[in-house]
Parts: sequence; structure tokens; C-alpha cells
Amino acid sequence: MASEDSVSNPRYPFGLPMGTVRGFLSLLICSFFWIVLLSSSDAKPPLAHFFLLALVLLAFASSPGADDKNNGATLPWLMRVLFLGGSAAVVIYCLANDADQFKTRITPNLDEFKQWWVSFMACIIGGFAGGLIARVLLGRRSYAFLTFRAWLSVVGMIMLVIELALFVSLMSADPEKYNNFFHTWQAIEIAVVSAYFATRS
Repeated sequence: MASEDSVSNPRYPFGLPMGTVRGFLSLLICSFFWIVLLSSSDAKPPLAHFFLLALVLLAFASSPGADDKNNGATLPWLMRVLFLGGSAAVVIYCLANDADQFKTRITPNLDEFKQWWVSFMACIIGGFAGGLIARVLLGRRSYAFLTFRAWLSVVGMIMLVIELALFVSLMSADPEKYNNFFHTWQAIEIAVVSAYFATRS
């Protein structure tokens, strides 16, 4: 039986305190909005990240004290401060600087929304359902489930980091050239991140 310290206990991905991985995923998701709002380009945040942000906010609202059992852990608390404090600071700065520009950038493209919202919602629902089903079938403390959950977090983080790098490098390019690739990538990304959040619920 595994010991109860945070390094060897398999309930904690990567030996990190509970909530750290979710916090890092949340920061990655929010960083797209921060970059767009603070940049000088006319880019908008990727549509998929509005869905991912809603998932993050629902996770915070549904279990605001879920990580409080790690009272001595600094990292989850720091992630939460960065997520909430950073978002508040960016929003306040942008509203004070140019409220109209803020509203324009934070509003999704209507045509894109009409084309992709069903697919993205299906990915959220399917991913979340898949995570819950895996937890029930495998058992939330089984080695197979813990391995599955860890791999979800790894794949989710890698996909978000790669997308962030591509997004920053292509912000000034014609979005029509890479829309199909990005939307397909984001659909898979949504399913993976949703599944991970479900395994942690």
C-alpha cells in the first residue's frame, strides 16, 4: 500500500499536491485570453477556450474547497492566486485602457460559433462522460485509473503548450490558412481536458 506523503501517494499526479495540475491547466487556458487582451493585434481568443474557460469556472464553482485538505501546500494556493489575480488584473487594465476594444476582443466570432459550438459541446460532454465512466469502471484508486488520469493530464498540458506556441507565432497570420487544423486540434484538446477534469471531480 502506498504511503500518504505527496510524492509516493499515486493519488497526486507527478507527486504534486492535489489541485496543482488543474491549476496549471487553468493558467494555460487563461493565458490565451491574457495574451489576446494585452496584445496590439486584432486577434480573438480561440473559440474552444471559451468552452474550456467555462469548464474551469464550473470546476471552481462546484468544488471551491476541494483542495483545502492540502492546507500546508503552497503550490495549489499559488496557482489559484495567479489564475484569479492575473485574470482580474488583466480585465481591469483592459477595461480602464479601452473598454470598447475589450468587449470586441472578448466576444467570440459569431460565424465561427455557429459552425463549431455543437462540435465543441459534444467534445466537452463526451470527454467528461468518458472520464466519469473510466472512474467507475476502473475504480478511482486502481493503478489503471491513476495511470489513465496521469496520461490525460500530460496529453492535455502538452496540447495546450503546443497550441499556445502556435497561437502566439501565428497571431498576425491569416486565420483562414490554419482554421481547420486548429479547430480539429482544439476539439481533441477539449475532450482530453474535460476527461481529466471529470476524473478529478
